[in-house]
Amino acid sequence: MPRHIQEIQKTFPIKHNCIYLNNASIGPCSTDVTSAVNTFMTDVQENGRLNYSNWCQQADEVIKPRIARLLGVRPSEIAFVPNTTQGLSLVANGLDWRAGDNVIISSIEYPSNVYPWLNLQPRGVEVQSVEPCNGEICLDDFVNLMNSRTRLVSISSVQFSNGYRVDLEQLSDICQRRNVLLNIDAIQHIGALDFDVSQYHIDFLSAGGHKWLLSPIGTGIFYCRESSLNYLRPPTVGYHTVDKPLDHADFSLDWRPGAARFEEALVNFPGLWGLNASIEILLELGMSSIETHILELTSLAIEGLSAKGYLICSSIKPSERSGIVTFQHPTISASEIDSRLQQAGIQLGVRRGALRISPSLYNDADEISAFLSALP
Repeated sequence: MPRHIQEIQKTFPIKHNCIYLNNASIGPCSTDVTSAVNTFMTDVQENGRLNYSNWCQQADEVIKPRIARLLGVRPSEIAFVPNTTQGLSLVANGLDWRAGDNVIISSIEYPSNVYPWLNLQPRGVEVQSVEPCNGEICLDDFVNLMNSRTRLVSISSVQFSNGYRVDLEQLSDICQRRNVLLNIDAIQHIGALDFDVSQYHIDFLSAGGHKWLLSPIGTGIFYCRESSLNYLRPPTVGYHTVDKPLDHADFSLDWRPGAARFEEALVNFPGLWGLNASIEILLELGMSSIETHILELTSLAIEGLSAKGYLICSSIKPSERSGIVTFQHPTISASEIDSRLQQAGIQLGVRRGALRISPSLYNDADEISAFLSALP
């Protein structure tokens, strides 16, 4: 029988230590996750390599299908990566760029979605940037920058600094009509909001596990749409890249089928055991219910912040909201307020001069009320 959210909330020990509202930075692990990691490590401690084939089978035949179910995609479209940056770099370094090509990003992207593209400039690739208006991204600005040499748009589906949620339906339609590939940084999206990737024409997507997926650091997901697979050549190659990884004598460079070709060597099995346990929780509760819960908490926060005279920097339009709310006091600096809240046992983030809260599934209304009460 599925557990109720209140029962699952009790499996997060951090609730006994502080009010933690910084899941957009690093999300804490539940006892389910740490238990799963420890189970794997105990296996290695006691058996060494004995169960190696079982580990590979578990990763490919249990964990990938579970991730695919969460995202609404095929297991063959999923590869394991250590973080979002690695997934974005697979795209940046795997496409067949030519001098004069261009990629379009926004000017408020997290650095992980900026540096891989800047690194292409010595090869003659132009990086174009869309400027937001009051924190919101106008998709017409992407259209205005597109030309016959635009190869890719790379953007965060939820912005890290203010939580702005991009209209993926419109953006994916724009890119598809113009034969432009679409690459998504989804680390601030997956685990907080319901996300059926199959509803959109997304070519590539990356998300680390250590934020809203509440999984160990060093875990991540890379999605490559089946029809877009041939656009990418694995930029790094190892014995797991090829179709016969255990054949150490036949050096035929035949790629593994599907996105698995982007896993060049041993994956982070301990971390994946933890990721698997966390995704089990997400599927148990249902992402629609989790999204509703998180948005209820952010609504409560927005209402309380507004009542206390704070400026809300995040969009309050339903279609543009996420699990992130950023805000500013009219006279007191964000760093000073952050210091006061830390002394009160409340953890949140500071981004671009604004305070940022990001409650997750294990947070509750009482914690939001305590946070509001502690604010000057």
